[in-house]
Amino acid sequence: MNPAKRREIFLRLQAANPHPTTELTHASSFELLVAVILSAQATDKSVNIATRELFPIANTPQKILDLGEMGLREYVQRIGLYQTKSKHIIQMCRLLLEQHGGQVPQTREALEALPGVGRKTANVILNTAFGHPTIAVDTHIFRISNRIGLAPGKDVAEVEKKLMKFVPNEFKQDAHHWLILHGRYVCVARKPKCRECIIESLCEYKEKVF
Repeated sequence: MNPAKRREIFLRLQAANPHPTTELTHASSFELLVAVILSAQATDKSVNIATRELFPIANTPQKILDLGEMGLREYVQRIGLYQTKSKHIIQMCRLLLEQHGGQVPQTREALEALPGVGRKTANVILNTAFGHPTIAVDTHIFRISNRIGLAPGKDVAEVEKKLMKFVPNEFKQDAHHWLILHGRYVCVARKPKCRECIIESLCEYKEKVF
């Protein structure tokens, strides 16, 4: 895919949604961090249902620690892998208090040192909470990048590297959200909605569905 086509893709996505953001409900960087940890292999909708009950009760590291692991489980038990996630969140809260004054750190190294936080989660926090031009490659972005020819790669690390190289700088801050939303609602896994797609004429997918 040539640079002009990539630029036009993002111009169209920007025109359709000038100010994209995460669908995870949050009111602070800490709430976002908890929500992103919970969202691994789960839907944003299921996470929002859980945090709608959790955050009014416990929305700081100390308050979640006060709940304890078993108390936290009561709020998140309908989310996949909730036992492991609860354990990680409790450990993460303890480290935030011990090493960061209860604040979410703003560097990749410090974020990735937290339990339950990998590169993808760190990228989401850096981008959405702190305004860094990072791109978190989830299943939607990995699929789209390969399917339409935007930034093909054999694994998420390669796709992220290519996106950071190929996405024009002016679009990097929002690219993550545009691509996730496009993959979630239009360029879906089994039967992409090519007829509804605003970038269909630019897409290099050979098996379009009409």
